[in-house]
Amino acid sequence: MNTTDILVIGSSAAGLVTALTARRVYPGKKIVVTTTQEKTLIPCGIPYIFGTVQSSEKDILPSDKMFEANNIEMLVDEAELIDLENKTVKYTSGQSIAYDKLVIGTGSTPIKPSWLKGADYRNVFTVPKNKTYLDQMQASLQQFKKIVVIGGGFIGVEISDELRKSGKDITLVEKLPHVLHLAFDADVALPAETLLKERGVKVLTGQGVSEITGNGHADGVKLENGELLEADAVILAMGYQPNSQLAEKSGIAVTSKGFIKVDDYLRTEHPDVFAVGDCAEKRDFFTRKPSPIMLASTACAEARVAGMNLFKLSAIKNFIGTISIFSTALGETGFGVAGITETLAEAENFNIVTGTFQGIDRHPGTLKDTHTQFVKLIVGKESGVILGGEVMGGLSVGELINTIGIIVQNKITLNSLLTAQIGTHPLLTASPAGYPLIKAAENASTKLLYRHE
Repeated sequence: MNTTDILVIGSSAAGLVTALTARRVYPGKKIVVTTTQEKTLIPCGIPYIFGTVQSSEKDILPSDKMFEANNIEMLVDEAELIDLENKTVKYTSGQSIAYDKLVIGTGSTPIKPSWLKGADYRNVFTVPKNKTYLDQMQASLQQFKKIVVIGGGFIGVEISDELRKSGKDITLVEKLPHVLHLAFDADVALPAETLLKERGVKVLTGQGVSEITGNGHADGVKLENGELLEADAVILAMGYQPNSQLAEKSGIAVTSKGFIKVDDYLRTEHPDVFAVGDCAEKRDFFTRKPSPIMLASTACAEARVAGMNLFKLSAIKNFIGTISIFSTALGETGFGVAGITETLAEAENFNIVTGTFQGIDRHPGTLKDTHTQFVKLIVGKESGVILGGEVMGGLSVGELINTIGIIVQNKITLNSLLTAQIGTHPLLTASPAGYPLIKAAENASTKLLYRHE
């Protein structure tokens, strides 16, 4: 029987970062990572294999090389059962591995609703983090012209845009009022939807799907209003569910939503067993309510916490909750959100004001590649603490929304932001006199100064 100090199940973002962190913090420990895939995909890059990068081979996470460079053993095998009493994991190959500490990073799988008639037809696809499946899917889609994508979240929007870019006739169907509805307020989601339409994707919002038509082979999608959309193929982008079956059948507690129960150190109810990434339970940063957020960035933060706390706990190295930082891009226009949106704040009864500003991201505006930049901040009315933000503009908004995420995580106030010293340069940023983030803070501050409630 193989034995190890640290056994990690899964080689994607959560498993990779856990193993690398553990190697840094516990340099003398033996670490083994097991994975079902010889090659691990970069999860966020999956939609782009259908257009921009053209092949899954150009979306590979070099985890094997990183493991080798850090003296971490990688085995391709599938975990079948965890024996908690004897601290061993049995694999489908027949081998067993004994561990001192175990980290479960089994990720998530696409939702394929049981109620949706036709979901199992041959030319109906999901978007899993599985290279073999995606290679077969990409080869199949090459013969199809009319494709219907069901679900207007990030994966649905991005894969629709990429397939349209490659010349396909794409219709995106979303039951909610607009695409990206769960992530953004309407003042950001609606421009994204408009841009998607301008880029050639047919977008139908406020429309539910009743069934996928055909006879073993999909030929269309029937909407709840009775309208029939012709389709050579259908892609289900209806979200993901935690891949927690291994944990559950091994006797590890999971929540009612299927996430593995963990504490703030990512420990399960069994102190030598941790869970990280999409399969692990999440709590909202503000409300501490269960959160369904599944992000590689969140997984990496959890993995660093777990990796540091495997053999000793540090009170300042626990996971603080999910802030929900999302970003995406359509062409040269980026969109980002961090923390609480105005819609969520109102639903949770937070007492807030908002501040907005639209400017440009270079100065002067005559410079090449200058983009309009919109910033919206959500601010606690009594405290002045910045609770969230949304941005829209050029591709630089990807780093700007990360900055806002740090502001939110550290509960920075409007006053601190208004007096912040920022570095600017014409080719890199907006003008210091018209920096959209600061100007949005000024707008919110003015509302607080002159409120009459």
